[in-house]
Amino acid sequence: MLLHLRRSLLLSAVFLCLFGLAYPLAGTGISQAIFGHQANGSITPNGSTLIGQAWSGPQWFQGRPDGAVLTNKANQVIVSGTNQPGPLSANLQKYVAAEAAALKKEGIVPTNDLVTTSGSLVDPDISPADAYAQVETVASARGLSAARVHSLVATHVHGRELGFLGAPYVDVLELNSALARLT
Repeated sequence: MLLHLRRSLLLSAVFLCLFGLAYPLAGTGISQAIFGHQANGSITPNGSTLIGQAWSGPQWFQGRPDGAVLTNKANQVIVSGTNQPGPLSANLQKYVAAEAAALKKEGIVPTNDLVTTSGSLVDPDISPADAYAQVETVASARGLSAARVHSLVATHVHGRELGFLGAPYVDVLELNSALARLT
């Protein structure tokens, strides 16, 4: 009986070391070596490349509003995809009208993406049409030619995944980071 107990404990210790330590460390090492950027997360000095950022002022390209504005005014952390108001919500209608008015005040023609949140509430991407709608305003606010800003947007348009999945998009964080380096 003691022999069986000793063997069981030894086997448990071996499996603990093998599957509890060696396997996770090997997975972490391989992911760091091959997929370093993805393994370390998406945080940059300006924010996460996967989460929309708040940009204020006409000198920046505006992304989709994030869900914190709609669901909780205290800038607390929210879980994405929760508490989205429906299309008939009075709060949503007021919010969209206020966003559209703010964009018009900055000289930006409000588009659907610029006044509504994404499905996840934190999507940093907008359509190329949304980015091009802001070119004149951003160029004027920064004292740049519209052609130069337009070409900057064109270089930041990402195509469809695998050539056929999804729609072309512009990552606002990448675009604004490039814009900051431009001037």
